[in-house]
Amino acid sequence: MIALLTGKIAHKSPEYIILDVNGVGYRVQIPFSTYYELPEGGAEISLNIYTHVKEDAISLYGFRTADEKLFFQLLISVSGIGPKLGKDILSNIQVTDLAAAITRGDLARLSAVPGIGKKTAERLVLELKDKVAKQEFTGSAAGGELLAPAAGIEEDVASALINLGYKEAVVKKALAELRISPDDSMEQVLKQALKALMK
Repeated sequence: MIALLTGKIAHKSPEYIILDVNGVGYRVQIPFSTYYELPEGGAEISLNIYTHVKEDAISLYGFRTADEKLFFQLLISVSGIGPKLGKDILSNIQVTDLAAAITRGDLARLSAVPGIGKKTAERLVLELKDKVAKQEFTGSAAGGELLAPAAGIEEDVASALINLGYKEAVVKKALAELRISPDDSMEQVLKQALKALMK
């Protein structure tokens, strides 16, 4: 069972990266919380890995922090939450915020996360409240200055966020609050917009 991979980033996208480990390329699916902390392509990184084995496939899920991986494992232990939904949940809310919402039983906050409806929120609280309370999730600081979409990038970023499950009105509001910098790439804008949306 693969638990950790260290290698060079051969390819990265918001959905997955290919990690070159001594000439072998591993396709690792990642949440946005990991994506926006990744260095540029070619850099060497280590990822905490969860190996998901099915009859017809072996999928790798990678996380920058041990907290993310632990919370992912807690999420997929809940009835009705598979690896894809677990990854999507972590893409939309910081680990520390998610832990706080579950321990408080904050159904409104949980239901606001794309992919989590009222029933799933209730199940998360019921099944994870005690487990989460025993853990200490420090997470990583969200911080950082918000960047603004450069000309021609805003629509691409909006489309990517809407595909992830955010409502169009929420996306437009978040993008409208970003400050413009002419040198911003789509990747930078997407990372910073996600930071703002995950708060």
